[in-house]
Amino acid sequence: MIVFTEAGAATVRHGEVHLGGRRAAARAIPYAGEAAPPSFRFDPLELRFLALREEGSVAAGPCDVEAWRAALAAAPAGPVAVGPCSASEAIYGAYRAAAEGALASGRGVYLIDPEPEGLPAGADGAAVAVAGWRPGSLPPVLAAATSMGIAAGLALPAIPGWTSDRAVLEPLLDGALRAGARFLCALAPAWDGPARRAAVEARASVDPASSESFFEHIHHAASQGAIGRALSAVRAACAERRLPSIPPRPRGRSEPPANARAAALLEEGAVRAEADEHRAAMMHAAVRWIDETGRDLAPVVAEGNFRRVFPFGASLAAEVEAAISGTP
Repeated sequence: MIVFTEAGAATVRHGEVHLGGRRAAARAIPYAGEAAPPSFRFDPLELRFLALREEGSVAAGPCDVEAWRAALAAAPAGPVAVGPCSASEAIYGAYRAAAEGALASGRGVYLIDPEPEGLPAGADGAAVAVAGWRPGSLPPVLAAATSMGIAAGLALPAIPGWTSDRAVLEPLLDGALRAGARFLCALAPAWDGPARRAAVEARASVDPASSESFFEHIHHAASQGAIGRALSAVRAACAERRLPSIPPRPRGRSEPPANARAAALLEEGAVRAEADEHRAAMMHAAVRWIDETGRDLAPVVAEGNFRRVFPFGASLAAEVEAAISGTP
């Protein structure tokens, strides 16, 4: 049996997290605890499969939009992640309250594993829904979010010998596109012992016959290099279908459009430059600086003063100026 208790306050975990290359400055947690009908979900922030049990305790809430807005006001600047949701969202409404509170704070919002009942109305480009892949089915939130004007997509772990195989990947991509997915967030999964064991159990839950051979492959054959090749295979299959493998960046209602555009392009540049750790780290630092600057940078660029205030060098400054001004 799943026991729900009322959370005493809005739970906001400060600290930067990354979602396929996108930055979130904090995470709002409307439901604390993993409990649902027996299955597995891939958590796009923890980068591992989590088992959903039939019994356990879950702290839900609060269901007060203002409580979430106030809690997020103390978080660092930048978009925030909200989630995951609960299958009982229709009863408790904590996820929708957290999402609406995040939107009211003026930030862009990544909706992590929402149920259709948890989607906030009127979010438009201020929210992006990211559904962690669950073996065996596509989440119904893809179609629901699309019908509400919210960009939605899947977060898929690139697992060698499973999700990166074309026999699995191609039907999955085609089904996601039919359901309205705007992107498929290709992610390198955590690869420690517990993460690999969870991946084996997740596959066995939908394909018991493969359990033994997949166990041998995951624990004895699949290396970090294999993860890189699997990630490339997933991204290539997405590119064939013109399906982005990184989610769009939501623009908060109080965020200057030029700042949001520049931050988004820098994040995408960091993904392309991931082999060059120094350049990728510098780009992420520049995104953080843009989020934290608190002023519209378009007039600064127009006045010719941007390079006087931008602390990451002339070369990167030129790229940011072009993004802010909207020039190629």
